[in-house]
Amino acid sequence: MKKSSTLTTTTSMPTSPTLSAQTLSASKMSLSSSRSGAASATGSMRSSCHSSHGPVRPGSGCVDAIKAKREEIEIDTILEKAKFYTSVCLGTTAILSVFTFLFLIPFVVDPAISTIIADYDPVPVTCVVIDHIYAEGIKNCSWSSCREGCTSSLTKCHQLFVNYTRIPFSEWERNPRDLERVNWDVSYTKFLINSEGCGYPPTTNCSVFARQYGFSHIGEPFPCYYSRAYPEVVIGRYSWENNLYHLVLSLIIPNVLFAISIGVLSYWYCPCCEKACNKSSRVYAEKFPTKEDKLLCHSDEDDEMEY
Repeated sequence: MKKSSTLTTTTSMPTSPTLSAQTLSASKMSLSSSRSGAASATGSMRSSCHSSHGPVRPGSGCVDAIKAKREEIEIDTILEKAKFYTSVCLGTTAILSVFTFLFLIPFVVDPAISTIIADYDPVPVTCVVIDHIYAEGIKNCSWSSCREGCTSSLTKCHQLFVNYTRIPFSEWERNPRDLERVNWDVSYTKFLINSEGCGYPPTTNCSVFARQYGFSHIGEPFPCYYSRAYPEVVIGRYSWENNLYHLVLSLIIPNVLFAISIGVLSYWYCPCCEKACNKSSRVYAEKFPTKEDKLLCHSDEDDEMEY
């Protein structure tokens, strides 16, 4: 058995050198052909780079041009992203401004305009509550001196009636009069907490309002404001500065935000504004490198490694 195995080994030995030599020669031929092809490709890339950018050197010429183009593409990409997110924020701001303005119309704008039209005397005059009625039920509450929530239904109401004289309250405090001898300018008229007769907590609390002016305080003089346009209207709270302040804010802020948002979006995306935008005439695809530029970039990087 040993002899047969040895014989087999010796007989198979001459064939292996022949096969390995053939394989080696074939690999040498393929390697030489690949090297010649790579050399020819490198020579053509270099010649094109020489023709376009001059001699290839590290840190200058074609390499610097490709790097500059890459940086330009990165900056353009960052600017496009920033423009997209800014556009989203501006669109959201415009939508919210519209809804905010629509919300402020019945709660701020309309009461402020009504107050201006009523033309209340800014100097408080003297009032006296002569009757206080507390009622419950929708049928019994046709109106109320105070209401928490301007859109809520009246189920409980405080109805206060007053007499008032145009004598300023500051003068009344310095020189009090006898209530029975006073000539009231308007008698038994409705008394409201403000021009709308309603409000929202915490600034408006009808229970506190009723305790402050009604019940045990009936017959006590206090300052109030009457309307010069409608003399039968009397209110307990009034400030020309605050009323004008809230009106101006509710009109300016939403409208200015809406105008700025729509203006910027129109400037960016409206086809009619393309001439005003002064944009470049380049096509969007031209911002990215071509296939030849990428090949040149790879060849230049190899040259840098060689240097």
